[in-house]
Amino acid sequence: MKTRLGRARLLFAVALSLRAACAVEIDPGQYLEHIRFLASEEMKGRGTGTPELERAADYLAAQFRGFGLGPGNGQSYFQSFPVTAHAQLGKNNQLVWRNGRRQALKFNSDFRPLNFSESGTVSGKVVFAGYGITAPEYDYDDYAGIDVRNKIVLLLRHEPQEFDEKSVFGGRVYTIHAQFETKALNAKSHGARGVIFINDRPNHPSEGDDLEQFAGALGPASPGIPFVQVKAEVAEAWMTRAGRPLADAVKAIDKDLRPQPFALPDSFEVEMRVDIERETRMVRNVMAYLPGQTGEYLIIGAHYDHIGLGEQYSMASSEAGKKPHPGADDNASGTAGVLELARWFSKQPRGRRGILFVTFAAEEIGLLGSSYFTSNPPRPLGNAVAMINLDMIGRPREGKVYVGGVGTGTTFGSIVSGMNGNGASKLNIDTTTADGYGSSDHFSFTPKQIPVLFFFSGMHGDYHRPSDTWDKIDAPAAAELLEYAGRVAEQLLAAPDRPRFVGVAHASGY
Repeated sequence: MKTRLGRARLLFAVALSLRAACAVEIDPGQYLEHIRFLASEEMKGRGTGTPELERAADYLAAQFRGFGLGPGNGQSYFQSFPVTAHAQLGKNNQLVWRNGRRQALKFNSDFRPLNFSESGTVSGKVVFAGYGITAPEYDYDDYAGIDVRNKIVLLLRHEPQEFDEKSVFGGRVYTIHAQFETKALNAKSHGARGVIFINDRPNHPSEGDDLEQFAGALGPASPGIPFVQVKAEVAEAWMTRAGRPLADAVKAIDKDLRPQPFALPDSFEVEMRVDIERETRMVRNVMAYLPGQTGEYLIIGAHYDHIGLGEQYSMASSEAGKKPHPGADDNASGTAGVLELARWFSKQPRGRRGILFVTFAAEEIGLLGSSYFTSNPPRPLGNAVAMINLDMIGRPREGKVYVGGVGTGTTFGSIVSGMNGNGASKLNIDTTTADGYGSSDHFSFTPKQIPVLFFFSGMHGDYHRPSDTWDKIDAPAAAELLEYAGRVAEQLLAAPDRPRFVGVAHASGY
């Protein structure tokens, strides 16, 4: 056994030395041409749900096809999913609770649905399920030991231990589990009929107990379950009557990350009616697959959407809603990087593992494309050895490149430091943020326990502004970054051992 393993490692080392003689070559000119198209004035900022984003999707699929790459799932280059384009509250929103007698809450004062909530009427007994989180990567599950099928779950906002920077949940930097949509999908997957969420007032005593404003603009599509916010003081009274005060439950969870789920008395029931008028649109992730010698594969991805005319996402308030925000660096630069890596790898001999190239839609409105991808994988996620995410890679300054997530894979440290320390790269690689946190698409993969690497060239003053234009891209520097990322990818494709996922507590960084 040891002899075979040693032979495999020797062959791996020989293969790497041979590949080193044929280094990854990125064409800065072709790279920049992709950015010029995606960030052109005609593309109007590639906003989610716009014709221009659809045009970008067709462009990406045509490029993948031209490289000779097959469809991502074997049948199509596209993975379509719905988003909410517009929503407004209807006239029949009601919430009633009964515990011996019937009591109605006041709409817009005591309760309000969120814009992605499913419409309809549901009723049932109530179960308190903490923060509503199931996070196997942190060995944490609020639903452990409690049956919520056909029940209405009462959930807290945010996450446990949010003021503990050493917590596996990352302290003040929330993970994807804190998102409302994630809580809704998790509740539905456990069989709940509906969700009531409340502000976690014990952790925020100085803050108000305001209801979320109903957002009528772009957002996630309905997860198929009613999702309503109730004033925390109302739910606190419910829990106190049940002999389980909210403050005690929160304190117990945060103390040692032991969930505290419990059912309210059988005599207590809630009925809620949600009335939302919603317009949905379909958007598309774009995927292509390069087969390997085995069923294992590496994911290389980037989001190709931006914020259109800016609207609520613009950092230039005076121009929001008036001028296109081209998004050359955010994230035409990463998208063009995926295309260039796809072009280069398509010309190489078949590797040990395949590559799934993915460009995600709707990242800017909540990582919706990557979240949909990980919940509906076109290929078995168990075969995905790692995910490399490219976001804002077009403007490295003095060779500085940030590589996040190095701590999430057991082999990442040696690969990243080895590739940068052998004289093959002049880049200044910063791996300060070793965890898989961050407001980009790699964040959707860590809950699935897939190791991630996040390549990023840094923030700048043109972020989410009309001034993020193609002419400010440093194509030669970005090409050098991509060559480095490509060499890291080569090692992940050829290594005899795949990296094992490691859950890493958040550390302060970029």
